Amino acid sequence: MIKEKYTLTATPKWLGYALQSLVFMSGQQKEHCASNEIAENVCSEATLTRRVLSRLVKAGIVDAREGRDGGYALSRKPEDISFADVYRAIQMVEPLYTGLLDTTKDGPFAQETRAMFTDVINESERQLIQVLERYTIADLILKINQENND
Repeated sequence: MIKEKYTLTATPKWLGYALQSLVFMSGQQKEHCASNEIAENVCSEATLTRRVLSRLVKAGIVDAREGRDGGYALSRKPEDISFADVYRAIQMVEPLYTGLLDTTKDGPFAQETRAMFTDVINESERQLIQVLERYTIADLILKINQENND
């Protein structure tokens, strides 16, 4: 397995790692999970995992405890954590559509194109949030369990 390397800014991959980390934590019997254990189970580096989890802590989705018995744990039930909650918590610095806007810096109709692309991006983001609101960590856990039992 190739582990994802630490990056400074939140990318769309952070959302995937965050969702998988929440699933892992929800299945643990112990009260708190160490970041290196979570990282190992989501194929990430511990440093990156701590960065991702710190955003979830700040959003009140995850509880962090320091010390020998410390680590991370869900602060809400899996059914009360929507994908949209996690998406908002991650606060990606680069939106999913940055590349689209990057193509509109120069040219005879760059300003008009950028305005239209911005409208499309904003509408897409609103619709993405609506879709993400319909799914929870509990849904993901159920799907994983169904796949593993088949």
